[in-house]
Parts: sequence; structure tokens; C-alpha cells
Amino acid sequence: MYNLIRNNFKNIAVVFSMAMFFLSCQDNYKRVGKEAGELIYPQGVAENFTLTYTEAKEEVGSEGRVNTKVIAVLSSPSTEDFDNLRFRYRTFPNGLKVDFYDDQNKKSVIKADYGIIYSDTNLIDLQGNVVIETHDGKKLETPQLYWDRANEWIFTQAKFKYTNPEDGTIMDGEGMDFNKDFSFFSAHRTYGFMSIKEE
Repeated sequence: MYNLIRNNFKNIAVVFSMAMFFLSCQDNYKRVGKEAGELIYPQGVAENFTLTYTEAKEEVGSEGRVNTKVIAVLSSPSTEDFDNLRFRYRTFPNGLKVDFYDDQNKKSVIKADYGIIYSDTNLIDLQGNVVIETHDGKKLETPQLYWDRANEWIFTQAKFKYTNPEDGTIMDGEGMDFNKDFSFFSAHRTYGFMSIKEE
């Protein structure tokens, strides 16, 4: 009996010693040179940022004067420009708002809590309370949305809520993609209230 108690105490002492050994091990090694984490700073920071996108209505002549049309106005409290990196991008850490104008000068609005534009891929990643409101009252709400500017295609894999006041539709779902004027809209999974008009 005495040996059994003695062996138990030995086992407890060994386990306790090993636990103390592993808990006391720390990485005090200071990384320098290539091992050190690279600090990344933007090449430029702008506050109260507004950028107006325009396009020419006709070809620019030799005098360089031409009538232009505003197609979008992007505004943000701040933006950080990382175009000095190999994979270039621009962030909007305090949110952004984009006003889009169609051919009839009707305005649609996109808002998000955070945005990042990847310069080389022409992809925009919008995050946090993303809301799109079209000129005719349609509204899309989602936590994250991607916009492929090159193909004028918008998509998400996140949950969304789509409201269409024209036909009284409120659709909840997960995953969707559509073109910029909502003329093509494909939802991957849907649930919620939908009304169907009979002709």
C-alpha cells in the first residue's frame, strides 16, 4: 500500500514538473532582417475623400474640349492608397458611399462600412452593412458584396435581403449574382415572402 501511494506521488510530481517545463517555455527570440514581419504603410492617405468618375459623350477632338457625363461619385471619410506594393490596392477603412448615375441621370446608391479596391484585378470588396438602393426603390442588404468592374458583375456568397417595392417582394437568401442595373438577377438559395403576379 505504501509503495502504491509513493508511486502515485512520483507520477504526480513528474506530470507537474513536465507541465511547468512546457508552460515556462517562451519564444523570446527577437526576429530581425528577413524574419521580421514587414511593416506596411500606405503611400498616401486622404481625408474627406471625393472622387468623381466621368465619361466623354463623344470622342475628344484636337482642342481637348469635350462634354462629359458624371457616371459615379465616390465619397469616404478617409482612404489609404497602397499602390506602392506589388499587389496594389486602396482601402476605405471608415466606410464609403458611391452614387451611380444611369443614362437618364437617375441615381442609385451603394453604402458600406469598409471597402477595398484591388487595382490590378478591378475587383471591389465591400464589407459590413452593405446596402444598394436603386433609383426605382429596389434595395439589397448584405454583410459582404464583390463588384467585378471589368465585367460589370456583382456577387456575394453571404446572406442577403432583397426588397422590390414594385411587386411587393421581400426575398431573403444566401449567395447571389447580378449585373449592375439589376436586369439579370440570380439568387442561389432563397427563402422569405415573395408575391407572384398573374397575367
